[in-house]
Amino acid sequence: MYEQIAKNKRFSYVLIVIVTALLIVLGYAIGMASGIGWFGLVIAVVIAVVMGLTSYFKGDRIVLATSHAKRVTHEDAPQLYNVVEEMAIASGNPMPAVYTIDDSAPNAFATGRNPERSSIAVTTGLLEKMNREELQGVIAHEMSHVRNYDILFATLVGIMVGAIALMADFFLRWSFFGGRRRSNGGGQAAIIFMAVGIVMAILAPIAARMVQLAISRRREYLADASAVELTRNPEGLAGALEKIAADQEVLEVANRATAHLYIANPIKKFEKRAKGMFSTHPPIEERIAVLRAMTSGAPVG
Repeated sequence: MYEQIAKNKRFSYVLIVIVTALLIVLGYAIGMASGIGWFGLVIAVVIAVVMGLTSYFKGDRIVLATSHAKRVTHEDAPQLYNVVEEMAIASGNPMPAVYTIDDSAPNAFATGRNPERSSIAVTTGLLEKMNREELQGVIAHEMSHVRNYDILFATLVGIMVGAIALMADFFLRWSFFGGRRRSNGGGQAAIIFMAVGIVMAILAPIAARMVQLAISRRREYLADASAVELTRNPEGLAGALEKIAADQEVLEVANRATAHLYIANPIKKFEKRAKGMFSTHPPIEERIAVLRAMTSGAPVG
């Protein structure tokens, strides 16, 4: 298990380097195509920094507000609060803020920028449909995201992917409305730079999004393994994932921007909003199989 955790971490860092490289290359390509040279890269960095600072300091509040999450105390939800306390102690983390979302679909997520400023939110459907062991498995998974700094990791990658998409969209609009006239009057080199810039603006957001999803899937496997380390009970999380997968309730507050935060993809395949969407999570059946292999002592590939 520890070898797999280390492998997932190394792979995630490689993917972050790839996204960073895409941001740099896109910024340079846009700069050359628009005639501003390296200034395009400077603009890319400025956009990423502004988006980063906003997300770093306010991102968790925005996510919780968007999800209609309500903060609760021990008196409001004693079992949930006790389980979160248990997992905080087991992980060595400070006690996170605890939130509930009034929705019948079972799911949960963690957010924040570090263990000292973190929150865990669960739906009322999760509390109603899980037994204590399953709830413990879910909370251990989310606490693992906090302990492994996945909550910050996901924010940083999301910022860079968002910056790439924003730049690409702006450049494509500019190229079709004003850039063509410039390239037509700038000679063959200008036409080549413009063509390269347009190709990069189309492909870079797609590639960046795929890398983001690969990171998200790796981090889910890592959090599953770390959760078992905390609870010593793979079956608790496996049973919870099984119930979540079988549940047909729709989580109304979830959207494409927050879907990757949840323990399981909250957007069902039969929903209209799922069309054309890349998977934000590894197949839940595979996650359950890996957990059950831990239970039986079989080797995990």
